[in-house]
Amino acid sequence: MPAIIHCDVAIVGGGLAGGLIALALRRKHPTLDVRLIEGGRSIGGNHLWSFFASDVAPADRWLVAPLISYGWTSYDVHFPAHARTLKAPYYSIESDRFDQVVRAAMPEGAVMTRRKVLGASARAVVLADGDRIEAGGVIDCRGPADLSKLELGWQKFVGRELALAEPHALKRPVIMDATVAQIDGYRFMYALPFAATRLFLEDTYYSDTPEIDAAAYTQRIDAWASARGIVVERVMREEAGSLPIPLGGDFEEYWKSGGNRVAKAGMRAGLFQPVTGYSLPDAVRLAGLIGNARDLSGAALHDLTYGHARKAWRQRGFYRMLSAMLFRAAEPGERYRVLERFYRLDAGLVARFYSGQSSLFDRARVLAGKPPVPVKRALAAIRGSSK
Repeated sequence: MPAIIHCDVAIVGGGLAGGLIALALRRKHPTLDVRLIEGGRSIGGNHLWSFFASDVAPADRWLVAPLISYGWTSYDVHFPAHARTLKAPYYSIESDRFDQVVRAAMPEGAVMTRRKVLGASARAVVLADGDRIEAGGVIDCRGPADLSKLELGWQKFVGRELALAEPHALKRPVIMDATVAQIDGYRFMYALPFAATRLFLEDTYYSDTPEIDAAAYTQRIDAWASARGIVVERVMREEAGSLPIPLGGDFEEYWKSGGNRVAKAGMRAGLFQPVTGYSLPDAVRLAGLIGNARDLSGAALHDLTYGHARKAWRQRGFYRMLSAMLFRAAEPGERYRVLERFYRLDAGLVARFYSGQSSLFDRARVLAGKPPVPVKRALAAIRGSSK
C-alpha cells in the first residue's frame, strides 16, 4: 500500500545543491526531520566539483571543509601568447566522498535514494511508487527548469580520471590550456594532478550547442596526454556534461517553469555563474542561508530562495554581457583571445570574477582598452544581453 511520509523539510534532488542544503539543515537544525530524495543510487551522482578558496565565504567554510578530496596552492593557465602561474588555493570534491559525508551526517532513513519523483509542490512530494511525502516545506533541486526561457551558450566537456603507468610531470592544476586546436568554439584542456600516478584530464568547449562527441573528446584527451609523455595505464572514471551559460532571457518565466511558488535551489533556481558555469559557490551560499533560516515552511522557503536567486540574476548582468560578447561577438576559433586577455589582469580580480564578486573597479578594468573582438559586434552583443 502507498505510504504517506511526514517530515519537516523535503529536499527533492540529491545533487550538489540538495546535499549541501541537507548538511546545513542537519548542522543548524539537528532536531528537524529532513528527507533528501534522489532518483539515482548515490548522492552527488558522478561528478568532480572544483572551486577556489575565495569562492566560499569564511562563515560557510565549515560546510565544504569535510567534503574536500584534493587541494593545491596555485594553478597554471596557458594560451598561445600568454602563460601564467597564479597563487590561489584551489580544491576539488569527488562525488563519492560527497555521498559518504552526506550519508554519515544524516539520520537513518533520511537519505532516500532510488526514489523517482513525479511532482513537487510547496509542501508535498509525489513518488513514482505511489508514496507521498508531506512536509512543512519542500525545496526542489532537480536540475534545470525550462531552459528555452533563457538565451544560452554551452560549456560542455568530457573528463577522465586516469591511472598512470609512470609519474607525470605536472606540478599544479592547469585550469586552462588553450594552446590546443580551437574546435567547436573556445576549447581548452583542464588537468588536475591528484597524485604522482593519478591524473584527471578534461576536454572542455565553450560552444553554441550542447551536443557532445564523446569519442572525439576522449581521443583528444589521449592525444594531449601522449604529447606530454603521460603513459595511461587505465581509465578509472569518466564523466561528461553540458552546462548552460546564460547570455540573457526571462528570469521570472524561468523560475515559474520550475514550479510556481515552490522553493528551488541549484540550476533549477538559475543559480550558476554566467561565464564559468560554476554552481558550487551559489550552492554553498544558499545552503548557508537556508541553514540559518528560522521559518522553514513552504511559503517562507519559496520567498527566501526566490528572493536570493532574483537578486543574483539582477546583479549578474555584467557577467551575462561578457558571455554574450564571447559567444556573439567573437568568431568561434578566436574566442580564446577574450580569455587570454582576461588572464593578463590582476590575480585578485580573477579570483573575484570566479566567485561572482567583481567590484565596480574590476568591471571597469575588464572592459578597459580595445576589446579582443570586433567593436561593432561587441556593441551588438552588449545590447542583446541587456534585453
